[in-house]
Amino acid sequence: MTNVPSTTWRMLSQSTGGEEIPQGLDAAVDRAIGIAKRLLQRGSRFLRQAEKIISMEKQFSRMSDRRLSDTAAGLRERFRLGRDRAEDRHTAFALVREVAARETGLRPYAVQVAGALALEAGCITEMATGEGKTLVATMPAVLAGWRNRGCHVLTANDYLAERDAAVMTPIYKFCGLETANIEQGMGPVERRQAYNAHITYCTNREVAADFLRDRLVMGRVQGLPSALLARIAGRSDIQTGRLVQRGLECAIVDEADAVMIDEAVTPLIISGEGPNPEQVDAYRQAKRLANDLAPLRDYSIDKRYREVDLTETGRQRLAGPAASLGGIWAGARRREELVVQALVAREFFIRDEHYVIDNGKVVIVDDFTGRLMPDRSWRDGLHQAVEAKESLTINLPKVTYARISFQRFFRLYRKLSGMTGTGSEARAEFWQIYHKPVVAIPTHRPCIRKILPDRVFTNIAAKWKAVLNEIRKIQKTGRPILVGTRSVQESEHLSSLLAAEGLEHTVLNAVRHAEEAYVIAGAGRKGRITVATNMAGRGTDIRLGKDVAGMGGLHVIGTQRHEAGRIDRQLWGRCSRQGNPGITQAFVSLEDELPQRYARTMTAALLRRYGAVDREISSALPRCLVDRAQHRAERAALRQRKSLLRVDDWLDEYLGFAGQDA
Repeated sequence: MTNVPSTTWRMLSQSTGGEEIPQGLDAAVDRAIGIAKRLLQRGSRFLRQAEKIISMEKQFSRMSDRRLSDTAAGLRERFRLGRDRAEDRHTAFALVREVAARETGLRPYAVQVAGALALEAGCITEMATGEGKTLVATMPAVLAGWRNRGCHVLTANDYLAERDAAVMTPIYKFCGLETANIEQGMGPVERRQAYNAHITYCTNREVAADFLRDRLVMGRVQGLPSALLARIAGRSDIQTGRLVQRGLECAIVDEADAVMIDEAVTPLIISGEGPNPEQVDAYRQAKRLANDLAPLRDYSIDKRYREVDLTETGRQRLAGPAASLGGIWAGARRREELVVQALVAREFFIRDEHYVIDNGKVVIVDDFTGRLMPDRSWRDGLHQAVEAKESLTINLPKVTYARISFQRFFRLYRKLSGMTGTGSEARAEFWQIYHKPVVAIPTHRPCIRKILPDRVFTNIAAKWKAVLNEIRKIQKTGRPILVGTRSVQESEHLSSLLAAEGLEHTVLNAVRHAEEAYVIAGAGRKGRITVATNMAGRGTDIRLGKDVAGMGGLHVIGTQRHEAGRIDRQLWGRCSRQGNPGITQAFVSLEDELPQRYARTMTAALLRRYGAVDREISSALPRCLVDRAQHRAERAALRQRKSLLRVDDWLDEYLGFAGQDA
């Protein structure tokens, strides 16, 4: 009847739709359901189940490798046939726990088993940094692999995907499962083979991009019935043999807060070269025209929303020079859009903070991780405006072939779960967007981290002076220091200050990223000073050197507060892992971006009160101001993510999928 490969049935039967976010009374009811769900899915419940699983340890530890393998094969068949019950899942977890001990030397603790149970139940599992989440994922991944429908373990970057797949492959192999990983540069054949493995490690960007490419291959066919009818009708454009994925069955998302929330504001877009090369000159001309405009007189700036509006004077000053250019400059609306984009690039996008220049190209820096994103570009001509600003070669604007938000994409999985060290702050959003409750799992050993109150200063100069003095003081004790900065620019500035003081240190940022593993490996040694952006070893451990624990452990300094409190907590989580000691503290100023952007009126009032003198003003009121600014930033970010999802819903409903006509 049709020769559509069997591995594509699930791919073809999935739509690009998703449930809309509840509104009004429905939203209130939905929130109540979420609260009830969290009460039912408590960490204590999973810990009780974990103790039962651990009680089976003797039963499996006495087995020979051959008998353990045969037992795994029997369980695998039961799961493949869909005949597994709760007791089978508990037995399987106990077996995988024994296999992990034999193959890797790591036997999951009770809290790790509890975290794995929460993942299997479809929850967002909050486990503190350093609690071994990579090992936790293997237990539910084995069960998903045995069901033989594919399991995607999604990580933050290609390095972690390759590393985790390699380290955990012995466990999967013993259980009769194939493992693979996806990375940039792989061809369609390699990708198809990797997705056909039982368990595939990959990044959210790669798997979502492959999904969109497969949808483009399918054209306007939206599901299995349409594909069958098209093939029966003899349409040759339905090339199902070119699909690389076999469906979106199960996903376990590592660093779920970063992947499912922070990156959700950027939709994934498949695009190609635009057909209008004359637009390149327009961006250069827009830059020249923008250079003749002055703030306040010709345009206003809204720092909070990163917006620029031309004044009436600015429009009039623009109309004269633009009229002589002709073409697209003759229309007032189009010329104003181009010039405003050039002004936005000039006012809000800062080199070595939002982007770097790498081999003559503008490369975006991820706001949350500090990592380079060479495969990303800003939309709507903004990337070209930044290229014009830097006097670089301007690339042609892209034409969008297909797009999807990560929020919508993740909701396409039949079974979705995630793990993170900072999920509690976003528990309402995880429920609203994904209908996933957050389950907090306690640490294996008590956390003895000491978080000192923020130190607040009137201006940036006073803050850097205090940071330098603090580093000098701590360094004399021999304790290692990790200093977290918001941008490449800040990390390089602090590096120059330390060098001027003769303090030996290492720097880790988006420009100096080649030796990340080496830098992080030594960051916990006696007397080390490490300056890093947010990329500081996320997904890896900073292990303490000899005698460092007795000195008080790693000292972490934050040089700004972030728009999301979760990001601050991730930085604090670099220390005090597995019961080790550690101290953290943030240094902030009233001139930092957070208070200036989200509490500008209150900040201005405090600056008038304390004057222009370089001084510390660490008291309840300034600290409250910073906290309030952070809360406002978090609410604004949530509104932006919800708005993006609503736009995605609208596009899907009214425009359909942007495929190619037959």
